[in-house]
Amino acid sequence: MDLPLTEDIRAAVAASWGYEGEGERLHGGEESAAYRVGEVVVRIGSPRRDPREMEWCHGIAAAARAVPEVVAPLPRADGSTVELVAGHPVTVWPLVDGRWTDSADRVQFLEAAGLLARVHRALAEHRPPPRPRPSFLEIGLDGAPSAELPDPDLDRWLAAFTATARAQPLHGDYYEGNLLSRDGHVVAVIDWDEAAIGPPELELASAALEFADEFGRDLSGARAFVDAYVAAGGTAGELDDITLAQLMRHRLRREAVYFGIAVARGVRHDEDDLEYHRQRLAAFHRLRPTPGRLGAATSRP
Repeated sequence: MDLPLTEDIRAAVAASWGYEGEGERLHGGEESAAYRVGEVVVRIGSPRRDPREMEWCHGIAAAARAVPEVVAPLPRADGSTVELVAGHPVTVWPLVDGRWTDSADRVQFLEAAGLLARVHRALAEHRPPPRPRPSFLEIGLDGAPSAELPDPDLDRWLAAFTATARAQPLHGDYYEGNLLSRDGHVVAVIDWDEAAIGPPELELASAALEFADEFGRDLSGARAFVDAYVAAGGTAGELDDITLAQLMRHRLRREAVYFGIAVARGVRHDEDDLEYHRQRLAAFHRLRPTPGRLGAATSRP
């Protein structure tokens, strides 16, 4: 998104965080923009972002800082992490030198799985106050019907699964674009804007989809990611194929909802974006278990 680093924002960053500079635009950001200012990153968010929600998410990041790779926002003098400037939430983060993680690299693939396991362990006992509003990944976990990609069997499965699932804080958007690597190794997990409360199995399945075959054509890579996570001591239980597929499908359905919202807001997608969306919709249908196997599967020890 084209959000300039204005004089007002630079003045606010200098006054509240003590960092000054012109700013260098960094790559990435769907509804935000990031600038390097000296040795920190200044993020300018969409006016649609609720500062209370952002502060809550930042609290989850702070709770995970026992994991060296976790990048949490820098606080202001009063301990808060968000300042509104002309309606835009502004935050400041430590600068980490790196590039997006490459899931095709076996070392980074395994390190990403291990890092997720360590993040989940760090957050397992954290008990934050209720999120100001549910994250996009939390909606529908209770089995509430969805107008996008309606599937009553999936709704019933999710309701049965989450009724007995152990919930904890999660990163909420764990994929290659939110992990940074340097010299062939994963060095940072960033962007906690979608932090959520939910079963760790949900995030594990979602991450396995992203780091393996993102169109769900072959679950062998996803199984390898799950196995590496479990071996690293993550808090999620081992996932059987039905549980893995159904939780992936929940993620894909929520993405379809988000895509529709973006279109309604006037976001224009190029042909590559549209083709990716079509392939993800196809994955939702491809991963559907056969009707005779839709009982709520056991996924926890």
